[in-house]
Amino acid sequence: MVQDNRINRYLFNNVFDPDFGRQMRFITGPRQCGKTTIAMQKLEAEKCAELYFNWDDKDVKKRYRDNEAFLPRTGLKIKKWVCFDEIHKMPKWKNILKGVFDTREKEYNFIITGSARLDAFRKSGDSLASISFLFKLNPIILGEYISADAGHIAPEGSAEDFITKSINRSKTAGRAMEELLTHSGFPEPLIKNSDKFTKMWNEGYFERVIKEDMRDLSAVHFLEKASDLVYLLPAKVGSPLSVDSLVEDLELNHKTIRRYINHLMLNFLIFDLAPYTGKIKRLNKKARKVYFYNYSIIQDEAAKFENFAAIELKTRVDLWNTSTADKYDMFYLRNREKKETDFLITKNNKPYLMAEVKLSETKMEQHHKRFSQELGKIPVVQILKKSGVLKVEDDRFFVVSADRFFA
Repeated sequence: MVQDNRINRYLFNNVFDPDFGRQMRFITGPRQCGKTTIAMQKLEAEKCAELYFNWDDKDVKKRYRDNEAFLPRTGLKIKKWVCFDEIHKMPKWKNILKGVFDTREKEYNFIITGSARLDAFRKSGDSLASISFLFKLNPIILGEYISADAGHIAPEGSAEDFITKSINRSKTAGRAMEELLTHSGFPEPLIKNSDKFTKMWNEGYFERVIKEDMRDLSAVHFLEKASDLVYLLPAKVGSPLSVDSLVEDLELNHKTIRRYINHLMLNFLIFDLAPYTGKIKRLNKKARKVYFYNYSIIQDEAAKFENFAAIELKTRVDLWNTSTADKYDMFYLRNREKKETDFLITKNNKPYLMAEVKLSETKMEQHHKRFSQELGKIPVVQILKKSGVLKVEDDRFFVVSADRFFA
């Protein structure tokens, strides 16, 4: 769908909003999902392309060792932008970064890009937290891929207003959605649009994350077991995760498997959703559900589509959290009778909207309506893989095709 190799990302305007002032912009997310591209796009726009420093590069490390104040003096009243990519791989990187920021903050705005390790360390409560803002970049979503205006995803007004705005667009994007489902939202395989390339890229991608990123972050000694776990989890997408079943499959104990799952999340291979623990009676409040950032490896059609929708909704929640003054979270609903709604989004800790994902079923099941009633009559949208569907009932229950709702 994209004619060149640059896809405009919705996060760009959030990251570089002038309201964020002097704070360093930390951009974190899955490996190869476009963090460096966003940074370079900003540097090029500001005519600062030469101020990109990849700390994997031995010349950059040598330049720093030879002169800790290696950034050139600008002598300008207007700040320049500089990007430090992968600086988290340097020993005592936080001290390096804080030292450079403290001494050069009047001359430079800082973009810091990196992997999960950057995200994990920033959460540890050190001094960087007070001088930086964190932004999460997810894989490409449908609206970005078809070059749609980001304005339509802003949650202005009520949840009903947001849903109505989403479904009232006449644009659909069935072909683009199929390409995303086949190749994932990672830029390289998506733009290449080749089944053979995607297969080989996926194999290399998971191997690099497990053998390089997980070893570096977590010192996991049995990486072959972590690899086995990665290839077992796609079959678990869409259902509450049973660690007991993984214990039997992997011949590991509960504690070790949970540790491995945590490492996979820290390295942005998977993310999880907790069950909502609000006021609905007889909720199941234990097992979490897991989803992949790269859903192209999932074989089951229904599970893959649910994972695709999870990324679409999660990306919106992440964007809303950095573009508004409100706090959004995402959960799933499941009661002890195993009645479930795939997604619940909360706003400032209050239920905001529910979403259910189906391949083609246009009739909304009654338990979704009951959940809605118990949560304060919030709207429910049933999102279908099937194209050409739009139904509205009682101004609160919506059934709509994904290639319209997410376009």
